[in-house]
Amino acid sequence: MSQFDARLKETAESVNVALDALLPRPQGPEARLVEAMRYAALGAGKRLRPFFTIEAGRIFDADEGHLLRAACAIECVHTYSLIHDDLPCMDDDDLRRGRPTLHRAFDEATALLAGDALQTFAFEALADPATHPDPQMRCLLITGLAKASGAVGMVAGQVADMAGQEIGSDLIAVTRMNRLKTGALINFSVDAGAFIGCASEAEKTALSRYAHDVGLAFQMVDDILDAEGAVRDTGKAVGKDKDRGKANFVTVLGVEATRERVGMLAAQAKRHLALFGPRARVLLDAVDFVVQRRH
Repeated sequence: MSQFDARLKETAESVNVALDALLPRPQGPEARLVEAMRYAALGAGKRLRPFFTIEAGRIFDADEGHLLRAACAIECVHTYSLIHDDLPCMDDDDLRRGRPTLHRAFDEATALLAGDALQTFAFEALADPATHPDPQMRCLLITGLAKASGAVGMVAGQVADMAGQEIGSDLIAVTRMNRLKTGALINFSVDAGAFIGCASEAEKTALSRYAHDVGLAFQMVDDILDAEGAVRDTGKAVGKDKDRGKANFVTVLGVEATRERVGMLAAQAKRHLALFGPRARVLLDAVDFVVQRRH
């Protein structure tokens, strides 16, 4: 296992332990709802968005406890988005992270409500003074996550994705869709670490540009895996976009041109980190992880 892989695994384990402690325990009339929340949130996952938060904050020696709580809130929002994305009214998927999607393991109504509960729980966690003693910082994090995940962020991207064939071969529309659906939350994940680390404006800008390019590259790789990947590797259905007539980078550009753009974005993302020197070594390695992943 490489040093980067070990670091990613360590972060995932820390997030899992923290989420297990933060989430409510199943009991009383709400037990089934809470079981569903925990099934989704504590399942296998790379925890890449929390990883970005923690590693961005480590550049500035930010408090690890504050970073971890913010990272858990972001992961709760990401998990809620996956639950809703898998629902029959959206992508109607049966498999997520190598096991049944939440609406298959429980039922559609429970999955919908568990997603709602995880979303609101994220903001409850950020509002708690344990996340940061400065109320202004907590408000900054809450506002940032709300914008990244709402009607000018992730939800807007999902609406565009549901438009399917209407986007056609419009590369600008596809880029905007993915910048919102996938990139906005990745961007905020990095921004949150910079906020908690009290980064300068120049440092925040450099990290935000890095996150923008990594987020687009991430989605492009996702589209390549959807076109060429295998279920045993991805842990979810493949070939979905083509079957449903949805537009993505591969359907618009083709596989090889998409790969070329991934390489360009990766190189550009790394250049944005030059400001930080060796302090950004892990974020540099994260770029390679994103573009080389197979799931």
